[in-house]
Amino acid sequence: MFDALSAIELTVLRRRAAEVDDCANEIAQTGRSVVEHLLGAEYPGEPWRHYPPGDVYDPDSHAQYYYHLHPEAERPAGEFGHFHTFLRPQGMPAGIRPAALADFRPPDDPNDALCHLIAVATDVNGRPNRLFTVNRWVTGETWYRAADAIAMLNQFNVDVDRPLPAVSRWISALLSLAGPLIASLIAERDQRLEAWRRDHPAINAYEDRRLEVVSQASFDLTMYRASIDAELARRKDAAGKTSLNQR
Repeated sequence: MFDALSAIELTVLRRRAAEVDDCANEIAQTGRSVVEHLLGAEYPGEPWRHYPPGDVYDPDSHAQYYYHLHPEAERPAGEFGHFHTFLRPQGMPAGIRPAALADFRPPDDPNDALCHLIAVATDVNGRPNRLFTVNRWVTGETWYRAADAIAMLNQFNVDVDRPLPAVSRWISALLSLAGPLIASLIAERDQRLEAWRRDHPAINAYEDRRLEVVSQASFDLTMYRASIDAELARRKDAAGKTSLNQR
C-alpha cells in the first residue's frame, strides 16, 4: 500500500496519526467517548438521524460530514455508527466535473453537486474499525469518477470552531492518514460498479438497492500506524545497507 509513497509522505502520515491520537485524547479528557461527545444529550442516539443536526460544514474548504447509526439489528458486528464525508464542488480541484452519466441532472445550486468520499465506521467509543464506499443512491450524491474523487481527498479538511472542533480535526486527520487505503477503495468502487453494470444491464447500477456497500476494508488504527513505522524502518535500513555497500 505504501510502496508508491516517499519517505517524506510516510512521515506526514505518521504525523497525521499523532493528530488523530491528540484529538481523541482531548475528547477523552471530557470524560466522554467520541461517540458520547458526538451525540451529546441524545446518546445513545436515534437511527438515521444526522449528528450533529445539520451536519458539520466548513465554508472555506467546502468539506462536510455527519455521523449516524443504523438500527441495532442492522449493524455489522462491532459497529456502533459511521461518519459520511463529502466535498462540495467549490472545494474541489480545478477542472473536476461530475461523471457524464445518462441520468445526471445538475442541481439548482452547483455547489450541491457534492461527492461522497468515504464512510468511516466506529465502535461505541468512536474507534474507527472499517472504511467503506457506498453506491450513489445511499447518500443521493452526485457521481464523480474514481480518479477525480481520489484527487479530492487532500482537499478534505474541516476547520471550524463549532459545533465539534475536536471531532472535526479528528476526522480530517484520519482521512489524510488513511488516504492511501481510501484511494484504493474508491478505485475498487468503480471497478465493482462497472462489473455490476455488466452483470445487471436491465437496471441502473447506481440506483440498484441490491448494491449498497460497494467496497470496504477493516481498519485498525494501531496496526495501520505500525505498518507505516515498519515501512519507514525498512527504508532506513535499506538506505543504511546501500550506504555501506558504496563505501
